[in-house]
Amino acid sequence: MECPVTGIKTRFGNRVSHANNKTRRTWEPNMQTKRFWVPSENRYVRLHLSAQGIKQIDKQGIEAVLAGMRARGVKY
Repeated sequence: MECPVTGIKTRFGNRVSHANNKTRRTWEPNMQTKRFWVPSENRYVRLHLSAQGIKQIDKQGIEAVLAGMRARGVKY
């Protein structure tokens, strides 16, 4: 999964045991589904975001984040 706001994706690496055996593992982003009210469009928008993306919307505002997503060509 990828966050449409921050671009965070699944990361890959190794799980390393005490005996230094290495096996592949993944780190999944903390994805949440959240609904935001967009006053300019007079409707709710449901987005599947990472927790970091939600914080970014809280700081910048939903209007600014959606404008940036539109500029990058991301559908929402």
